[in-house]
Amino acid sequence: MDLFFFDFDNTLYAYDSMRRLPAQSRLSGVSQYHLAKSWWAADYERRAEAGEWPTSAEYLAQFARITGGHLTLAQWVEARREASTATPGVVDALRRASGLGRVALLSNNPSPFDETFSTLAPDVAAIIGDNQAVSCRLGFRKPTREAFQSALDRFNQPAADTFFVDDSAQNVAGARRLGITAHHFPSPSDQSIADLNAAINAFSTRTR
Repeated sequence: MDLFFFDFDNTLYAYDSMRRLPAQSRLSGVSQYHLAKSWWAADYERRAEAGEWPTSAEYLAQFARITGGHLTLAQWVEARREASTATPGVVDALRRASGLGRVALLSNNPSPFDETFSTLAPDVAAIIGDNQAVSCRLGFRKPTREAFQSALDRFNQPAADTFFVDDSAQNVAGARRLGITAHHFPSPSDQSIADLNAAINAFSTRTR
């Protein structure tokens, strides 16, 4: 059976960090500048995405230690949702792909995202069920070979029967190096959504 991996941020959902940071500042009581410098610029989020703090409790405790700002999991979700807006055409493409094979999420994100995904994106969760391959669980971030191989292993899936879509050209290149059919989705538009649907159709009707 074919497997269709969809990226989340700037693919299924648009993501705006300039909306997230003010929300986190408001909820934590710490300035945007301090949050950006102490957490984001210091690479803690990237480390979290690679699985360094594998539970929400550990992530939030580390966030508090580094920034001095305390967030509950509900507040983390609130800020994340303020920065995330569904891209209906891509969600529709995911729904179409679900009728052609299995569909799954393949995303670079930390443990709070993984643990609260059904709240963050209930429309997507309703389609994919528990088929989540989030970097914090894989232990590696895209575009590393290990991230893609771990995702394939999670579903016991051969690369030749796997399709992947992502807004990052680097991630697309990383998937292709492993033999996955990968499609670059640069930004939402009528044309890019039409191109995505055409790529899904071409993959599902390929000669095997």
